[in-house]
Amino acid sequence: MKRVMLLAGTIGLAVAAGSAATLAQQQPQGPRPFYVGNPLGLPVEATTAATFEAISSNVKVYGAIYSAESCSYDPERGVIVVPNRGVPQNVQVNNAWISFINHDGSVNTARWIGVQSPADRANLTPPLVLNEPYGSDIANGMLYVADRDGGTTPNDTSVAVVRRFDMKTGAPAGEFRVARSTWFNDLAVARDGTVYATQTGDRSATPDPSTWQVWKITPDGSASIFVQGAPLRQPNGVALDSQGNIVVVNTGDNAVVTFSPAGKLLKTENAAQAGNDGLVIMRDGTKYVSSVLNGGVSRIRPGKPAELIARNIPSAASMCYDAGANQLVIPMNANNGLAFIRIE
Repeated sequence: MKRVMLLAGTIGLAVAAGSAATLAQQQPQGPRPFYVGNPLGLPVEATTAATFEAISSNVKVYGAIYSAESCSYDPERGVIVVPNRGVPQNVQVNNAWISFINHDGSVNTARWIGVQSPADRANLTPPLVLNEPYGSDIANGMLYVADRDGGTTPNDTSVAVVRRFDMKTGAPAGEFRVARSTWFNDLAVARDGTVYATQTGDRSATPDPSTWQVWKITPDGSASIFVQGAPLRQPNGVALDSQGNIVVVNTGDNAVVTFSPAGKLLKTENAAQAGNDGLVIMRDGTKYVSSVLNGGVSRIRPGKPAELIARNIPSAASMCYDAGANQLVIPMNANNGLAFIRIE
């Protein structure tokens, strides 16, 4: 039985390699205009001469998510926007992509940004770089992602990069490199374009609190440390409340801390579980917090203790609010899926 399985796997690899080679031969060489992928249907790529035809209405597709850490909601299209990290930097660079998911979890567009193979992305105009996106946010018609460069080998220094993409065209729209940080976990974008990004930092048994940071990046790209050390403890999720305050959840404990735009600590709340990652803030001030370590979702109403409204979600990461369906959407990291929770 093992021999048969190995033989089948070998044949599969050979077929895959052959298919990849054929596809590579079919790919036009040299510079190409920037383009994004079509919704599900044929052809997959929008640049072909063939007329696009959508997938049959009686066909339902669920999936297209791979190692997703965050999501955002696009009110213009009415879809959930999910960055897929792809494989790590030390395996292959520029391997990530962006998917559109419908309210019911079905796939709208399997690969919107990143439909091209990594080898072809440098030939686009403008070229595409999308390595390992973690946190994401949509603001002012732009998709912002917390990405990074480097980290391909133990001696290749990783550098935090915030990348922007035009939500109408999908085209790259600039980036902010922060050389003093190796990696951002999550980010939130203010109305004026200011980015707040978390650096989770040291998670060892005897951690260095100075590595627990929230960064502030102004629209002109100037980067500075906004908050550092306690009450942060391995900060992860970050979001803005309706007053423009910056709210952060910790992975190292159950604290939910709110800072003014000037960096002053305004209040500390507590989720029902520790080990938190995701944060959604409603207009009335209600907060939803997901625990990537313990799998629960806490609801914190203003002035009230936290309630655990969901349990045992594997690797509940940086969730988003799907306003079109009044639900929370929670990427599940290595489980390669999304969890949906209707808000009551």
